[in-house]
Amino acid sequence: MGGFFGVASKNNCTLELFYGVDYHSHLGTRRGGMAVCGERGFQRAIHNIENSPFRTKFERDVEEMEGNLGIGCISDYEPQPLLIQSHLGSFAITTVGKINNMEELLNRVYENGNTHFQEMSSGQVNATELIASLICKKDSIVEGIQFVQEIVDGSMTILLMTKEGLYAARDRYGRTPLVVGRKEDAYCVSFESFAYINLGYSDYKELGPAEIVFITPDGVKTLVEPRQEMKICSFLWVYYGYPTSSYEGVNVEEMRYKCGAMLAQRDKGSVTPDIVAGVPDSGIAHAIGYSNEAKIPYARPFIKYTPTWPRSFMPTQQSQRNLIARMKLIPVKALIQNKKLLLIDDSIVRGTQLRETTEFLYQSGAKEVHVRPACPPLLYGCKYLNFSRSKSEMDLITRRVIKDREGDVSQEVLDDYADPCSKRYEEMLEAIRREQNFTTLRYHRLDDLEKSIGLSPCKLCTYCFNGKE
Repeated sequence: MGGFFGVASKNNCTLELFYGVDYHSHLGTRRGGMAVCGERGFQRAIHNIENSPFRTKFERDVEEMEGNLGIGCISDYEPQPLLIQSHLGSFAITTVGKINNMEELLNRVYENGNTHFQEMSSGQVNATELIASLICKKDSIVEGIQFVQEIVDGSMTILLMTKEGLYAARDRYGRTPLVVGRKEDAYCVSFESFAYINLGYSDYKELGPAEIVFITPDGVKTLVEPRQEMKICSFLWVYYGYPTSSYEGVNVEEMRYKCGAMLAQRDKGSVTPDIVAGVPDSGIAHAIGYSNEAKIPYARPFIKYTPTWPRSFMPTQQSQRNLIARMKLIPVKALIQNKKLLLIDDSIVRGTQLRETTEFLYQSGAKEVHVRPACPPLLYGCKYLNFSRSKSEMDLITRRVIKDREGDVSQEVLDDYADPCSKRYEEMLEAIRREQNFTTLRYHRLDDLEKSIGLSPCKLCTYCFNGKE
């Protein structure tokens, strides 16, 4: 998906920018970038981080770059930040989001005089470059950002740096977070709220949907007031969000405890596992919540080996990601042999990795493996954030099962499969359980997920679970 961080300071901000961006490393796997602006003008560095952490690639750049303004990002796809020269002046820009109508927008800029874009090695246009071009179609940066918010089908959160300060704009429906921190002589802006705490900043304000602010070392000015309608991604709390972050005032770790507790309440009396375990990392807090509620011991029957395998989704090839995921989890036979285990993972997408995890638990002597995903069945590919590399909804285990059972299906049939009280839902779960070789399978219900988060359901995006926009 990606994340970004920016600083406006009365002093050199390069080191703070470096650490603030690094704190977003869990959100992206392919590119990292930093840009600063100071007495020497704009300076920028971009590196490939597929095979090494952000910190190791940018240590030398930190020594060479200097400026009191800076933006940086971790990205799953395009290289950024980009440096742009235009009739609006020079600026650097980085984005987080997803564009579904890329061809339509490209045709629009070609028709209006743009002759070319730099092509990436994938054969695609850099989405951030396209956004910069669209912004430059208007007479001011603010008008350009508003124009982008209106015409992008998907989502687009923007951080833009001029020589005077930073423009920060949350996407139109607030699907991704954006928060400002403050300390003496400096302000920062961040995707993740925890990223600035250890840098001495405290919470200043969380931007609302479509809100645009201008940030300088002296203050934060709201240029466009927030809209009321919000659809923040519910999957942020389930999986992507870092445990110490909060979105809309709701802490990720606390939400996951509540999620696990509600799974335990639904299970009450139906299963009797010896231990509860979470698949590292995001499944752990859910499992602790379940254990606390069910009064069943929490244990770690496998340990994640992180020194050389920090992220299971690092490679672009699914087969390689599966291999790395398997290499990372080391079983603890003493905690597995002859035990009935209840295993909580954040979700089941394709099902490949969780099935392999289950198999090595059986091979290590487990008697039973009960599985409790911490979110409802994923029935739709996300239209708004790049949280999955799935090329087709048929990559989802749910859709494969439905296809086998029904052939081509209508929206009405899919709605029935999304209903946890329907017969089709129960039959889908049983088919997945058999395919994955689980002892039992129960997903978190959507109504329980919404209660776990605690925001009004109308403020949450649940498209991947029920197809509702």
